[in-house]
Amino acid sequence: MIPDDAINRLHESASKVAQFCDELGVKQWEIVAEQGYGHSVELEGGKITMASGGGSGGIGVRVLDQGKYGYAHFADVKSAKFAIERALNVASKSPAIDGFELPSLVSAKSVEGLLDQRVLSLSPEDVMTQADEILSEVDNANPRAVVTGGGIGAGVHAGVLVNSNGIEESGMRSSHGFSLQVTIDENGEQTSSYEGEYSRSLIHDFEPCVSKAVHWAEVTRNPIKGQDVSDCEVLMTSEGLAPLFSMVFPSALLGERMARKESLWSEKMGSKVLDDHLSIVDDRLLTGGISSTGRDAEGVPSRSHKLVENGDLISSLWSVRDSAQMVDEGRVDHAQTTGSAVRGSYQGPPSVGCSNLILKTSNRTKSLEDLILSIDSGYVVHSVMGAHTANPTSGDFSVTSSAILKVENGTVIGALKQAGLSGNLAKAFSKNVHMSNDTRRQGSYSSGSMYLPDVLLKEGLRVNPA
Repeated sequence: MIPDDAINRLHESASKVAQFCDELGVKQWEIVAEQGYGHSVELEGGKITMASGGGSGGIGVRVLDQGKYGYAHFADVKSAKFAIERALNVASKSPAIDGFELPSLVSAKSVEGLLDQRVLSLSPEDVMTQADEILSEVDNANPRAVVTGGGIGAGVHAGVLVNSNGIEESGMRSSHGFSLQVTIDENGEQTSSYEGEYSRSLIHDFEPCVSKAVHWAEVTRNPIKGQDVSDCEVLMTSEGLAPLFSMVFPSALLGERMARKESLWSEKMGSKVLDDHLSIVDDRLLTGGISSTGRDAEGVPSRSHKLVENGDLISSLWSVRDSAQMVDEGRVDHAQTTGSAVRGSYQGPPSVGCSNLILKTSNRTKSLEDLILSIDSGYVVHSVMGAHTANPTSGDFSVTSSAILKVENGTVIGALKQAGLSGNLAKAFSKNVHMSNDTRRQGSYSSGSMYLPDVLLKEGLRVNPA
């Protein structure tokens, strides 16, 4: 899937760019070189509709002089000098950030589980075979169910980061993932469910994810009549919670947003922000983590960072650049990097962001079934639409769901065709929060991934059946 000398090639390209930086008199420079390869298959209408493969990559360079920085990216080393000059021009017109210096080399821990040779060995034919397996699993689970969307892919990413202060980091990460939308269209009624799984290692069993997709397409059929709008208990599955959680909490934990008064938790450091048994950890060293790295996007050693402990906000995340900028602007008295710089790709400079964000509890957890049994009158929500409209500064949200079940006296009595769900996520997590014992990795957001359990929320949520 990837040339044996991919890392060597990237190192050679980065060295040439570094030489050009030195020739042009750049005081401090940072170079990132990336290359990705992969195979993918798309699914639609119960069959394979397209297969593709290939690679892409490029180089990004950040230049820094007396607190002023500029950035440029390019695809070929032949364009390096022009790109560096462009970055220098940007830097000359940028405001200076007092105290902003690129980091120097400090030893860092390695992270296990980021590269699986079995994924690298997958051929396009192997991925096609896996796509057929998914289609067969769906048919075996329910012959009425059809895969109306989704796909499967395998890939590898190679990257090199070097800077003028001695940092030189390189490595490869594998990825294997699939998603599927399952639809049952029968007797004039259509129900659908979407599920997916993504891993750094080879996924060898598609059945659990397929079964869940088929299950939710089945249990949401033959909806019951909705009742009046009411405040109620809501059990959000890990999949249902993830979109809202990703819109509200990750941004609230960034030091820069707190300093700018743009965070849900601005001016609340040291205060209670969650139920007193809840903690949030950002673990960039998580074995096999989707967003794990030995160093962050600026080359600073990564670490596991506790942000909320027993409900109290105790820390926030910073990169080198934004910590210097917030101090320079007088928004905070002191800040320094926490090794939390992220980068979407070589096409943009690093910024601060979460990595593997994990929600934990010190209380005893229960199974999903036991959580349902504890509900007197409420709902189970497995997916939401419109989570992107949630307000990350206030925590307010108003979304809809077509994967929602009504629960009475601990028993699911039926599904609703559709319902609105509204409330404030910060309030909902402030007390009476109960968690399941099954924590699952959920879809990546802009800078990382979430590891969330099923959560029963009893405060501040309202359901409005359609």
